[in-house]
Amino acid sequence: MVSSQANRPASSSLADRYRVLLEVGRTLTGTLGLEDLYRAIYREARRVLEADGFYISLYDPSRDLATIVFFADRGEEERVEVRYKGSESTVIRTGEAVRIDDRLEKRSLMLLGETQEEVMRSAIAAPLRWKGKVMGAISTQSYRPAAYTDADVELFQAVADMAAVAIENARHVGALERRTAEARRVEEIGRAMASSLDSREVMAKVIEAAVSLLPADNAAVWMFENGPTARVKASGGEHALPEGLEWDLSGRLYDQLVEDRSATRIDDFESSPLVPDHLRSRLGTGSALACPLMVSSSVVGVLTAGSRHPEAFGEEDGQTLQRLASQASVALENARLHQSLQSLSLTDPLTGLPNRRHLSVHLEHELAAAQRGRELLAVIFDLDNFKGYNDTQGHLAGDEALKAFAKILSAENRAMNLVARYGGDEFVSILSDTGVEGGDLYAQRIRRRMSADPLLGPAGISAACGIAAYHGGMKRGEDLIEAADADLYSKKAARAAPTDGG
Repeated sequence: MVSSQANRPASSSLADRYRVLLEVGRTLTGTLGLEDLYRAIYREARRVLEADGFYISLYDPSRDLATIVFFADRGEEERVEVRYKGSESTVIRTGEAVRIDDRLEKRSLMLLGETQEEVMRSAIAAPLRWKGKVMGAISTQSYRPAAYTDADVELFQAVADMAAVAIENARHVGALERRTAEARRVEEIGRAMASSLDSREVMAKVIEAAVSLLPADNAAVWMFENGPTARVKASGGEHALPEGLEWDLSGRLYDQLVEDRSATRIDDFESSPLVPDHLRSRLGTGSALACPLMVSSSVVGVLTAGSRHPEAFGEEDGQTLQRLASQASVALENARLHQSLQSLSLTDPLTGLPNRRHLSVHLEHELAAAQRGRELLAVIFDLDNFKGYNDTQGHLAGDEALKAFAKILSAENRAMNLVARYGGDEFVSILSDTGVEGGDLYAQRIRRRMSADPLLGPAGISAACGIAAYHGGMKRGEDLIEAADADLYSKKAARAAPTDGG
């Protein structure tokens, strides 16, 4: 067993100790970074007390969870992953300091030491108290028994009280820095939304912000596509989930996110009842946050942040992710509205067919293929007897006739082609990989359907048509339409011309 008697600070008078406390107070209150503060607390405690071992733990009463945030043994700092129930700690439970003179392993105090044969024998543990509440504990320990006195306990509690004030101040500073960083991220997301209607670009900014602001090694946007089945649409982080990954989230998790529309924290994948059984083995150890994504008051997806470590996220982390989820929801809503407006701008509201603008966009694309040798044909229809029917039966009846003809065109249309309302009672079909003969057969099928239609047939509404095929002299899509239009009026003029015996 190692004796640290030689390392014990020399005994000092009460005045000396309070002088030390003043110095400790100045040091701690001037240290704002939490990691630096933990080291400063340890360093200042070693000045006045034996500290072969030392640790600081912080307590989360909402989860009854204490977490070791600083640990040192024989002057060497070590990274540890130790959490324990705060209610099982006498110090945290009672809010009073504890001194143990020997047989430390038999008491409810965090035990330090490398082996069972060489463990700490005595210790002081003191609560970190802030405004009447216990926010954690600190402990100094020795390899020899009876290393501490009542005066040491009083001194250590005074150090703990000052440490609590300093930790709370550092937390406030850290929270302010996080808020500033979050504000910058939100501003970046806002700029992305203002400059682009591409929801994927905004999602990437949201995911980047989640990974940088939270203790997460991955973040993802999931979209519900078939009931409780969610698919990863975008992801990022050190351990990013593969895009396209699908999980069935049915059960309590789905109900909480979609039915209750509430943010969810999973502290431990292995034990949480929220994790569906079929996913538990795939997730392994870790924790996560999940917030619903809303579009038009409906949950359409989930923003998640995950960590390979259990209990990685606190209440404040959940609030941060909720704010980011709100930004993501706005981006999705904007994208939906843009898509809706774009659809409206390219669709004839009466018939539901593509409108003249949509026709123009499609033609330019098809013209490029035609210039490389692909056949392209335009068929333009003009409804005969429609004007008289519209005038005698009224505009509502006329609208129904136009919709009936639009349904016939849609029924005869192939996926690779396009039919559009050109204006008034004129319609255009653009046929790819089709010659003039094919266009004539297509027009005949349309006329037969019109004759058999229960509205158009009895009303005597038929269709005249003009057909034109692309040739090398055509430079614009409109050239093809104009050629079909010229053919239409040529046919109508020939039909209207008097016969030789008239």
